[in-house]
Amino acid sequence: MNNQLDELAEPASTLIPVSLLTGFLGSGKTTLLNQLVHQPEMADTLVIINEFGEMALDHMLVAHSTENLVMEMSSGCVCCSIRGDLVKTLRDITWRYTRNGQRWFRRVMIETTGLADPAPIIHTLMTHPQIAPKYRLDGIVATVDMAAGMDTLDQYQEAIKQVAVADALLLTKADLAAEEQRTALLHRLEVINPAAPRWEISKGEIAAQKVLNLGLFTAKGKLPDVARWLNEEAYVDAESLGHAHERHDHEAHDHPGNNAQCHAHDHGDEHHDVNRHDDHIHAFCFTVEQPIPEATLANWLEVLMGFVGSRILRVKGILNIEGNARPVIVHGVQHIFHPPVTLPAWPSEDRRSRLVFITDDVSRDVIEKIFNALAEGTVA
Repeated sequence: MNNQLDELAEPASTLIPVSLLTGFLGSGKTTLLNQLVHQPEMADTLVIINEFGEMALDHMLVAHSTENLVMEMSSGCVCCSIRGDLVKTLRDITWRYTRNGQRWFRRVMIETTGLADPAPIIHTLMTHPQIAPKYRLDGIVATVDMAAGMDTLDQYQEAIKQVAVADALLLTKADLAAEEQRTALLHRLEVINPAAPRWEISKGEIAAQKVLNLGLFTAKGKLPDVARWLNEEAYVDAESLGHAHERHDHEAHDHPGNNAQCHAHDHGDEHHDVNRHDDHIHAFCFTVEQPIPEATLANWLEVLMGFVGSRILRVKGILNIEGNARPVIVHGVQHIFHPPVTLPAWPSEDRRSRLVFITDDVSRDVIEKIFNALAEGTVA
């Protein structure tokens, strides 16, 4: 955790929320964005798009309907080759786009290219010394083409990562998907990311409030909604998840996950076609009943990040650290962790530490064994 456990700080209410809109090529991101910018909730939003072989956003429409400024970064992939440009853009916009000396936008939405792994952008928001003090990640939204989604997930690891790290999944082009395609894709998405709500949309139409304020903290500075953000009930063991297709809500209009509790053991892997990359995706909840010594926690996370960090796609949790009366929130993507945040109070009577993981070929058993070995002092 970058040795930051001793630097816990209260969240800054002045940080600018950033929504990340991702999804594979042709899955409907631009159509969605053209619909969103009409809505009052998107007023005073700065939209940053990366046009890399995709249909252009209707700039005149945006400027006329919401007075948003659209910044096009078309020299390459926003996640890699022009990542420096993204840093410069985010660094400069707070002073470059002001009215009477005041920043005129209150949030940012970044649309990535369809070929992008979203992790580098998330890392930038979390850790860059000139970006992290000004911005906070509000949420990650991924569009998924229901007709082509299965083939896309089969062929492109980037598409799996986009789904795995998302806070919400928007299912597009349902009218082009056969029923068997629909059923198979919904089950597969539940395996990859059981906690993300799945919204079926047509022609990009969805209420903006469903894709905004998905993070722990809202733009209005209300008390953090830990239960919604963590959604630990959605993480079930693989044996139960294997039967998800038998009880799935095929309407998929509002599917925030199932209601199973966190489990203490991993019972097996999901049985997919062996050629599918996401056979190796594990989604689970890890709980610790007793307060965790700070040194044990730091060592555990350091070992995980050192040996399997790139394969931990996302982890977030609420922790009971020994000697701390208040809970600590952690949030990581691959080997990068956001600085821990101390909440003002526990959100419920439950004082257990709970962390939810989405990993690439790292089972719950591995996570648990490393923790237990450190807790028992058997690992130096």
